[in-house]
Amino acid sequence: MATTMRDEPVPVAVQVWGPGALFTRPELKVERVSYPVMTPSAAVGVLEAIFWKPEMRWRVKRIEVLRPIEQFTQRRNETTELASLADAVSGRRRLDTVAHRVQRNAVCLRDVAYRIHAQIDLAEHADKPVTAYRDQFRRRVAKGRCFTQPYLGTREFSAYFGEPDDQQPIKRDEDFGLMLHSVDHGSDPVSFTWFDARLRGGVLKVPDRGIPGRPRIDTEPDSVGGSEG
Repeated sequence: MATTMRDEPVPVAVQVWGPGALFTRPELKVERVSYPVMTPSAAVGVLEAIFWKPEMRWRVKRIEVLRPIEQFTQRRNETTELASLADAVSGRRRLDTVAHRVQRNAVCLRDVAYRIHAQIDLAEHADKPVTAYRDQFRRRVAKGRCFTQPYLGTREFSAYFGEPDDQQPIKRDEDFGLMLHSVDHGSDPVSFTWFDARLRGGVLKVPDRGIPGRPRIDTEPDSVGGSEG
């Protein structure tokens, strides 16, 4: 999706927080293990939950970590099978049964807060300037409005959001290695891109494009539910 010639980059920001988060590492499937900080794909999910139009695309530029990175472990119920669309619509088949349920450990993040900085890219057919989309987003944030409830990696960890304040990022430098940049669910099989994630002064800078590749997957089959990244 190309940026239209009339639209210079217009930055937007939003603050998000919650009691917990799970930004799942896709290469670890036996147990859910969170990245130490929010991933760009999870940030896009939050932004799209607040505001999205077919002619626009969110591009995350940086993520500020506002609270210390703390982990905790919990056991989560997950299902091992998916129902067909016909069964789901008719209600003939339920998956919340003991036969299809497994418990798995998850390494999650406790008491998180982030400030997401992003830009809006518009398609050529967009009929409004990018500032109009930015202003719509800001109004929705100010009023606490969203299309769907945003969440922090998985749906069980709902995200609160609001206008950005002047809180300083944590004072921490760390190299996280390869981190998930984006997921293309429209490809077959699903494709991933990655980037070299480095936290500097509590700020994670995000490149415009990730490096294509597939993660090394654990040999145990994945379960369904909770891997929204």
